[in-house]
Amino acid sequence: MQKWSKGKQKEKVNNMVLFDQGTYDKLLLEVPKYKLITPSILSDRLRVNGSLARQAIKDLMARGSIRMISAHASQQIYTRATNH
Repeated sequence: MQKWSKGKQKEKVNNMVLFDQGTYDKLLLEVPKYKLITPSILSDRLRVNGSLARQAIKDLMARGSIRMISAHASQQIYTRATNH
């Protein structure tokens, strides 16, 4: 009889679904300094969920703080805005 190994439990990330002021300030100050910006990096570093990270990126794009490198159906990649 085969024993099924228990699948490794991925621990649930308890990320915020709304920005609080502190996180939002951090977003505006620190994120434009990252060399590589993707929704997954933001959600990891700022502890926000994926859809919020995407909204944040749209916001930063609109402010001109970051620019898009590549957009793909499943993954968008951005970098900080350099003046050139």
